[in-house]
Amino acid sequence: MNATAGAPGERAGPGSLRSRISAARRAGYRRLQTYLIVGFQAGLAAALSWLVAREILGNAEPTFAPAAAVGVIAASLGSRARRTLELVIGVVLGIGAGDLLIRLFGTGPWQTGVIVFLAITVALLVRGTGALVTQAGGTAVLIATLTPTAPDLELPRTINALIGGAVGLFVVLVLLPINPLRTVRRAADPALDLFAREMTASAEALAEGNIERAKEVLSRMRAAEPELDRLSEVVTAADEVVRLSPVRWHRRRALGAYRGGVTHMERAFRNSRGLVRRIVTTLHDEEPVPPDLPAAVEHLGEAVRLLHREFLAAREPVQARERALHAVREAGAACRQGLGFSGTIVVSQLRTAVNDLLRATGVPRDEARRLVRRAAAG
Repeated sequence: MNATAGAPGERAGPGSLRSRISAARRAGYRRLQTYLIVGFQAGLAAALSWLVAREILGNAEPTFAPAAAVGVIAASLGSRARRTLELVIGVVLGIGAGDLLIRLFGTGPWQTGVIVFLAITVALLVRGTGALVTQAGGTAVLIATLTPTAPDLELPRTINALIGGAVGLFVVLVLLPINPLRTVRRAADPALDLFAREMTASAEALAEGNIERAKEVLSRMRAAEPELDRLSEVVTAADEVVRLSPVRWHRRRALGAYRGGVTHMERAFRNSRGLVRRIVTTLHDEEPVPPDLPAAVEHLGEAVRLLHREFLAAREPVQARERALHAVREAGAACRQGLGFSGTIVVSQLRTAVNDLLRATGVPRDEARRLVRRAAAG
């Protein structure tokens, strides 16, 4: 096992604990920054939408305009343009159900229940997302309960939703757009850290012959799927900003590189999960495990760790590429020492993951394949 892996006891030492506390503190500070930015965007959008609805358009009941604006701002990890459309569709569904049933049955507790049931059912039938369904139900409740004291609410409510959505988009795309590259880096931080840790843990399990520990690694990697989904959502939101926000147009090319890198990193993670699954089978079948095999897996983890550092420092990931290819060379040495069926698949999965990792660093497809083949040959 490579010395960089460390013994389990060493990883639990004071230095490691301090490192984890420091990392948690930095992550908390970054989250606080994000929350403050989103909070300021929401406050500004709510104030502006209220002013537009009340002072410019003369709407005496502008409450729903800031509500819709805040809903758009809250879509901070998804497509805000899509969310705005969902808000308006939800409003229309709620208004339609409320207006129809109030005219037929009047108002009251059971009528409110029927109105909400119908609005949400229609939203689900059109395969609406959670935002659309929530907005439809909330609008239906407001229509059912406020119509007796505020008649003719339907048209102002729709106009307010449109105003709020438009103002929310104006704030996040023109007045206060996020820094797309910084947002992607913040989301990639925990994903890359998790990837590197689990590769190191799987290498240690393989070196120790500890099948239970390998199974635990596999379970954690399966449970990490939301981290990958979150990263994809953040990249989608950042891509929307650089496409629609004039203030961020100059970031298009840089974000394009990150977008491609994230896609390949997700593939590398999923291929590595297949690698860990085969490690479990290798240990279960008591196949031979040459020392170079766990060392290769450890170096894959170190490559991800180096990529993480170089990624955050905005440096060319030269060290990450070299460490990844070193993992392929050690895996090739393990093959020459003799492996079982599952051990051979571990090597194959590792090579595939390294190919994806190289692509994530910006290496073209054919060049990545050539480098992996050359490293595997020894």
